[in-house]
Amino acid sequence: MSDFTIRPYRASDLERCRALWVELTQRHRNIYEDPNIGGDAPGLYFDKHLAQVGPERVWVAERDEVVGLVSLIVEGKEAEVEPIVVAATHQGQGIGQALIERMVKEAKELEMSYLNVKPVARNVEAIAFYHAAGLNILGNIEMFMDLRSPASTAWKSGVELFGRTFEY
Repeated sequence: MSDFTIRPYRASDLERCRALWVELTQRHRNIYEDPNIGGDAPGLYFDKHLAQVGPERVWVAERDEVVGLVSLIVEGKEAEVEPIVVAATHQGQGIGQALIERMVKEAKELEMSYLNVKPVARNVEAIAFYHAAGLNILGNIEMFMDLRSPASTAWKSGVELFGRTFEY
């Protein structure tokens, strides 16, 4: 038996979920070496996310306090897990696995045809986590070009797909 529970989001979870969103933003800032990601108040982006997906599509992991969150974005017969966040102090304890399992269960109950995730390309740990959780089919690939002048030199090279090398 685990010492945490997965339950639906409550309005009283707002501040802890904002704090988790800040952790997620900081992770992206770190892996992209860009302190501007998420702006000056990244926690408030959770409010925008909550308004878009609806509180009925957000779940939290609780261990004395909220230590993780996950949302399910439903569009037609497809569902997207976005985001999944576990507090750094509670990672590696099965919470993320429990959150993704809950999303699989929810998606099946909603009779979705597909469940997808869209981790950022540099989040190697997230990609490995999702792959191990069974999300191992590539459906879409997002490609883009940096149009800033001059283009950022922060991109890394080395990802190969179908014989092509990409920066990420």
